[in-house]
Amino acid sequence: MRSKLLNELRLSGIHNEKVLEVMGRIARHEFVEEAFSSEAYKNRSLPIGHAQTISQPFIVALMTQAALGAPGTAKPRRVLEVGTGSGYQTAVLADLVEAVFTVERIRPLTESARQRLQRLGYRNVHFGYADGMQGWMPYAPYDAIVVTAAAQTVPPSLPEQLALGGRLVIPVGAGKAQKLLLIERHATYYSETVLSDVTFVPLLAGRI
Repeated sequence: MRSKLLNELRLSGIHNEKVLEVMGRIARHEFVEEAFSSEAYKNRSLPIGHAQTISQPFIVALMTQAALGAPGTAKPRRVLEVGTGSGYQTAVLADLVEAVFTVERIRPLTESARQRLQRLGYRNVHFGYADGMQGWMPYAPYDAIVVTAAAQTVPPSLPEQLALGGRLVIPVGAGKAQKLLLIERHATYYSETVLSDVTFVPLLAGRI
């Protein structure tokens, strides 16, 4: 089932072999409820409770590929993830970069993700219980930021926390009108590229 999924990802335009290798190795069923374990290696999102979802593998791969940058660009060392959720996207990033800083506004999710990733042996992930719309300023700047929920507009604090040359991958919009954007920080401006149409749960302020 994992091999079939990887072939589907390749056919869908995922070309970064390191991303594919990591996603083929990580046990996605560890990040979903037992009732959905038989669906874990299908290319679909799944509920994880608290009105949140684990993103479909294609979207995880696409966001990760964009965060890593085009072939020949410097690999990001420090990545901020906004929206820890189940910790699956966190794990994918943690296998590819030096350090992941991940924030979650729903306390039970951040605690369960922390326990899960520690049990799976991850030691390069730093967890924060915080309003992700504000980023995580104490550890900025970041080489890449990956946002796993859709903002109505790009929160100003996130591009500001990018290092020069850094990349922000974020879904923007409401309902079925969301676009996955890649925003890159240059010396005097930011550039923006639309990667795909997407559907994410909304990015909300505050903590619960």
